[in-house]
Amino acid sequence: MTPLVIGFLSLGGLLVLLAMRVHVGIALGAVSLLGMWAIRGPKAAVAAVADLPYHFVAHWTLSAVPLFLLMGAIVFHTGLTSSLYTAARNWLNFLPGGLAIATNAAGAGFAAVSGSSLATAAAIGRIAIPEMLRAKYDPGLTAAVVAASGTIGSLIPPSILLVIYGTFTEQPIGELLIAGILPGLLTAAVYTVLILTRCMANPKLAPKVEDTLPWSEKWASLRQTWPVPVLFLAVVVSIYAGIATATEAAAVGAFVALLIAVFQRRLTKKAMFESIMEAVTSTGSIFFVAMGAILLTRLLALSGIPFWMVQQLNASEVDPLVFLLGVSIIYFILGMFLDPIGLMLVTLPVLYPLFEAMDMNLIWVGILVIKYLEIGLLTPPVGLNVYVVKGVAGDRIALGTIFKGVTWFLLAEVVVLTLLISFPAISLWLPSLIIQ
Repeated sequence: MTPLVIGFLSLGGLLVLLAMRVHVGIALGAVSLLGMWAIRGPKAAVAAVADLPYHFVAHWTLSAVPLFLLMGAIVFHTGLTSSLYTAARNWLNFLPGGLAIATNAAGAGFAAVSGSSLATAAAIGRIAIPEMLRAKYDPGLTAAVVAASGTIGSLIPPSILLVIYGTFTEQPIGELLIAGILPGLLTAAVYTVLILTRCMANPKLAPKVEDTLPWSEKWASLRQTWPVPVLFLAVVVSIYAGIATATEAAAVGAFVALLIAVFQRRLTKKAMFESIMEAVTSTGSIFFVAMGAILLTRLLALSGIPFWMVQQLNASEVDPLVFLLGVSIIYFILGMFLDPIGLMLVTLPVLYPLFEAMDMNLIWVGILVIKYLEIGLLTPPVGLNVYVVKGVAGDRIALGTIFKGVTWFLLAEVVVLTLLISFPAISLWLPSLIIQ
């Protein structure tokens, strides 16, 4: 068999293993090892397995991953989430669907210091779901807004997914993180419009909550959220002003989070231990999948599949918009079955050369890819954010009700994605202003 045929058979075997629910990292590693063995022999395959994973994981820029995870874990375990939601509720509950809008706003705020969609959904859901249910909000809307607002954590810096994308595609991570700000805020704004529109059209979805709080209490609750802008600015301004690299900014963020927790006297031994353990286990899980993905990249290079696909793409003269539509469909289908990190690392080795061949801006492409992954967090049967929310809600809200409610937010995601594709400047304007 030719290397090209072996490469395609390996990709087919990978899809079979994933369909059998084999762990993504194991599936990637096993298929890559066997494929390289068939093309170059056992010595080359074993040498690649011994060398490539280490050099990829030891990449300096990936140091940002555990640091951003530690920052988010400290913020969560020291109780910042509750003050953030309280302030959003106090200021927004006069609007139609005010508690849902507050949940969305709190999700965006927590995303700015978390870097994880799942962590955002879990943290906000523990507080927001009981309160919205007590206010007689529709269960589908209640759970769906928590699940959807959690996805904003994939875009607003610090974003773990953007760090991994930047490392894998060798794009400047600082620019990628800054590029996620406006698309993340746009997503939150479109969600807000959706909630307002639905609740105005059908007031039964969200009974009005009387706004009886004095202004003094509103301002007091807002003052309690000062750590969020401080942390966000510590990370973003240090990158934006050229003071620190993305990795150094991650270290600054983790250190500032620690200082804030100490200043507020919330840093207990238990909170610190849980934060460290969460950062370590999450980093290990992410890196395990990443090591399998880098082996798949070597297998594809040896097989010649990327070069063959580029030739076919050039020969067919596909319009870039049609190509992006095809990529959207691929991500939508695979997103139903794979977790975000696994999906990104399975697809990038194949699609990255095609993006380059189409001469697309890879910062812009990175934002689009993250949006595709966000959609996958909400689609059945493996919408991870939905299952996180189900775990928080327990028996109070059925899984089918959550997926039904999320459908509205998937339509909102289509609107956001259309705007990002039509107007690349939404993603590229802020990075263009970074001081070099």
